[in-house]
Amino acid sequence: MGMVASHYPYPAHREEFVLRVQRVAEELRRTPGCLSADCWVSAEGEAVVSIVHWESEEAFAASFAAVKAAGLDIAYDERESRPREIVRLVAP
Repeated sequence: MGMVASHYPYPAHREEFVLRVQRVAEELRRTPGCLSADCWVSAEGEAVVSIVHWESEEAFAASFAAVKAAGLDIAYDERESRPREIVRLVAP
């Protein structure tokens, strides 16, 4: 299974947000069953995009439990100009 999450920070928070998403991706990659976790910025610079791939639904749940246990900030807040777009993916 996978996930693509697009985050839309205000320009003043973009660099901070890239670092934030990179830290979360690092933690996700440490958990068993997380096959990849990457941070991208859209070509126009508007969105910070995280793309994650897990081997199972259980690995997905374990990854986010690890992020929570690590105390990492993943909450939507006033630094973002609009709601996140999160798409969960499954293999055909």
